[in-house]
Amino acid sequence: MIERYLLRYFLAVVDQGNFSRAAAHCLVSQPTLSVGIAKLEQAVGVPLFLRSNQRVELTEAGARLLTHARRIEREFNLAELAGERAEQAPVLRIGVLLSVSGEMVARAVAGCSPAREGRIEFIPGSERELLGRLDAERIDVALTLIRPGVDRFATQTIIEEGYGIAMSDSHRLAGKGMVTAEELAAETMIVRRHCEALSATSRYFVDRGVRPHFAFRSTNDERVMQMVAAGLGITVMPNSYRWPGMVRVALKDFGEQRRVGFLYGARAAALRGTPVLEALAGVFGD
Repeated sequence: MIERYLLRYFLAVVDQGNFSRAAAHCLVSQPTLSVGIAKLEQAVGVPLFLRSNQRVELTEAGARLLTHARRIEREFNLAELAGERAEQAPVLRIGVLLSVSGEMVARAVAGCSPAREGRIEFIPGSERELLGRLDAERIDVALTLIRPGVDRFATQTIIEEGYGIAMSDSHRLAGKGMVTAEELAAETMIVRRHCEALSATSRYFVDRGVRPHFAFRSTNDERVMQMVAAGLGITVMPNSYRWPGMVRVALKDFGEQRRVGFLYGARAAALRGTPVLEALAGVFGD
């Protein structure tokens, strides 16, 4: 394999006309450059230069190599330039609320081919954490709850949804369109610790005299849905969540709603219409 620095020595000799100027151009000593040229000639198996006191000239083999060396060096330079541009390209930093469906975010990412749209970072966090990161300009946009009174950020609502009971598709109540709190009195529950409706859910069941057994508590919705589908228990979840083996049943008189969308930071005007944000809006808006 011919190393790139040998080709650069070769091109320097061609362009500078002799070994001493070529060595100065490459910031190496003349003996170092001469050893490199000798190594290159050994690699290709033929002399590349006709040496004289005044100037060096290319052999026929050297002239053939020159065409390839120029092309190779040009491709190297283009690759390096592309890398520099990628490093300098701005990163779109998207904060994602922990209680937003990860499966839907992944589906949006898969649908928009973000690798072709520039560099993207997803930063998960609680509602408070995301607001703090927006204020500090550590993220550019947050996929989070849209609440009244957050006037310091531009907003874009993409979904308004309620909550229901998630249960295994083999559960005895799975075929019902709606259940009451009393029907769930003997059920085992799973707690989503980060759920923004957790306090309202607790009050709902306490007010109706229902105090279920809790089998699992987690901030990881994927784990929660796995346990629900496995039949460990049931839980209250936003209606947008889906998981194989898990079904949804409406909970009577539980009227909690949430608005989910984008809170934009300082780059709001430039971010609207960004493909990955459009993809997220499309997935959640379906």
